[in-house]
Order: sequence, then structure tokens, then C-alpha cells
Amino acid sequence: MVFDKVKQIISEQFNISEDEITLLTSFTDDLNADSLDVFQVIMAIEEEFEMEISNEEAEKVSTVGDVVEYIKDQKGLD
Repeated sequence: MVFDKVKQIISEQFNISEDEITLLTSFTDDLNADSLDVFQVIMAIEEEFEMEISNEEAEKVSTVGDVVEYIKDQKGLD
């Protein structure tokens, strides 16, 4: 559920197929994202999941899996 929603957000932000996105997908290496791109993804995730992600936490995010785990931890999901 969380991963599917995150994939959808990233797919829309980067205009790529959801099939190309895995938990190991790196924002910088695989998606060629700059800090603004990552910020926009974080904002979309905050809105979708009705949560806030601090700048410090956002800076720690390097893969899609990092985002999914952070959301699960914050929301108490498995």
C-alpha cells in the first residue's frame, strides 16, 4: 500500500513508469534527481500521507525504500 502510493507519486513527479521504480531505486543515481526534485517528492508525500518530514530526515532519504520505511515508521504501519 505505502510502496504503491510512493511509486505513483514518484512516477508522476519524474514522468516514468511505475514498473521502473523499486525499493532500491536511488533518487540521485537512478532518477537523476537534484535537491529540488527530492523536495517536491517529499512535499507530495507529506500531502498524500498527511504528515510532515523534517529537513533533517529528508536529507537522509536516498532511495525509494528509505521513504517507504520512514512513512511506515511514522505511521506505525508494517
